[in-house]
Amino acid sequence: MTAQWVMYGIKNCDKIKKARRFLEAAGINVEFHDYRVSGLSDALLTQFIDQLSFQTLLNTRGTTWRKLPEAEREAVVDNAKALMLANPAIIKRPVLRAPDGMLLLGFNEAAYQAFIQEKS
Repeated sequence: MTAQWVMYGIKNCDKIKKARRFLEAAGINVEFHDYRVSGLSDALLTQFIDQLSFQTLLNTRGTTWRKLPEAEREAVVDNAKALMLANPAIIKRPVLRAPDGMLLLGFNEAAYQAFIQEKS
């Protein structure tokens, strides 16, 4: 099986849509993994955290975060992984995995262009 590009996120997210259009225009065939459809495994989240850190992954500006009880937000250092597994929408998006396994978080055209050139 050949390694391929994979994008992780939620289908209706505007940043996901922009990133997917950019990759399509660049001729990059990317598999899309929707957390709401395919779920998020502990092993996959561990890979994300190991490479990017939970602090970088955690979206504290979104509605999912704001809807959490204050006690959960305050205890995030102790339960970040469990919180993200229970609420995948709280993970910043998109997460793009290159064929070599390296990850890029978020969407920025210049960063994507550089990442694609480096990994292709």
